[in-house]
Amino acid sequence: MKKIRKGVGCACLAALVMGLAGCGDKNPLDPGDPVSLTVWHYYNGSQQVAFDALVEEFNETVGREKGIFVQSYSQGSVSDLESAVRDSIGGKVGADAMPDLFSSYADTAYEVEQAGALANLSDYLSEEDLERYVDSYIQEGCIASDGSLRIFPTAKSTEIMMLNKTDWEPFAAATGASLEDLKTMEGVVATAQTYYEWTDAQTPDVPGDGRAFYGRDAMANYFIIGMQQLGVEIFQVENGKLTLNVPKEELKRLWENYYIPMIKGYFGAYGSFRSDDVKTGDLLAYTGSTSSAMYFPNQVELEQSSYPIEYVVMTAPVFQDGRPYAVQQGAGMVVSKSDEKHEYASVEFLKWFTEADNNLRFGCVSGYLPVLKEANSAEILDQVIQEQELSVAPKTYDCLTTIFKEMEGVTLYTNKSFENGSAARKVLEYNLADKAAADRMAVAEALAQGKGMEEAVEPYVTEEAFEAWYEAFCSALNNAVNK
Repeated sequence: MKKIRKGVGCACLAALVMGLAGCGDKNPLDPGDPVSLTVWHYYNGSQQVAFDALVEEFNETVGREKGIFVQSYSQGSVSDLESAVRDSIGGKVGADAMPDLFSSYADTAYEVEQAGALANLSDYLSEEDLERYVDSYIQEGCIASDGSLRIFPTAKSTEIMMLNKTDWEPFAAATGASLEDLKTMEGVVATAQTYYEWTDAQTPDVPGDGRAFYGRDAMANYFIIGMQQLGVEIFQVENGKLTLNVPKEELKRLWENYYIPMIKGYFGAYGSFRSDDVKTGDLLAYTGSTSSAMYFPNQVELEQSSYPIEYVVMTAPVFQDGRPYAVQQGAGMVVSKSDEKHEYASVEFLKWFTEADNNLRFGCVSGYLPVLKEANSAEILDQVIQEQELSVAPKTYDCLTTIFKEMEGVTLYTNKSFENGSAARKVLEYNLADKAAADRMAVAEALAQGKGMEEAVEPYVTEEAFEAWYEAFCSALNNAVNK
């Protein structure tokens, strides 16, 4: 992961160093008078079990020694957690008091920071502390106006591509399709067309019933990272001010490589997540978060039968001749502004949680990447698994090791936070995806009426159709950021 370790960044590092005066000189904790901390998160299922186990271990060891007791509470989903935080900040009747720590994505943390409710973590971390963490993770957390740290990196993720190997193999054998073709978006589109036509030909008496090959979660990532690969930062933020970059040529490439294969049925989106679509046999491959690897199905379940499948983990496709960017995502932890004792204790817990052994134990269950530079290697992962005698799901292990191995030449990227960032991201998430879904239904109806593919899609693939979408998209995006 060479390219994400170049340095914290001049402005961010300067702000952090300025906040280090006296850092580490004072310890306000008293083991005889323990401080109690509450932490809110959105983990559920096995992730929650793993997090709670680590909290319990901390309380029984380092926490007891230093005088810190942590209580963790799942708020349900990410949106549930965000709503609970907003209710607390706004003093809504019946809302719980603000927790000492809570999981937060950058956009939400930015809102809370604007309300003046976040602790300055730079006050509690030395330069040596900061240098241990992946630089881009620290940069992402420097959301304060003075560039100081507000989001503590705890667990990160990027995107991978997962493939139903069992059903891929007969298709590849029959058509000559190659996994190498799936390294670019253009190659994925071409392969998806071949798959659609191959499956359509298997029922010659029923024309137009080819099946979709590929789908993706998180359309906002498709826009942000796709544009970055094409040399454009769609959300350019300097000194807190946003510049929207929406050049027509690059956006047309995104349109051509998602919208058109979607309306033709080469791509698909049916269930809540694309892993659901693989499970029902509606897709063979998808791009999604590394943390989704555990949800990749063990079998395809049809209406009358089911059968086991194997999988392939690959890095997410990049636009042809594009720059090798991949998304950096995953919530960090923020500390509520309170008093020195609670803030100091919160950072002590976060430093312990992100130690390589503890962070990788959590990652082995969750599929999240560790945040320390030293922990991002298959060798360290294997060492932790052996020493801790961990049982790791093969899909999660393969996902993590694929990323460790293949990300050497990739730059992880996330846009800086800005006002109304959540609203802008929703436009990226739903604008094109909703249009593609609606237009696909119209095309499918035309095919059912006996029209050929080219005739059925003709109204939707013209230059005029793109221009209409482009104008509507830019208008929606401008309205979102200026509301």
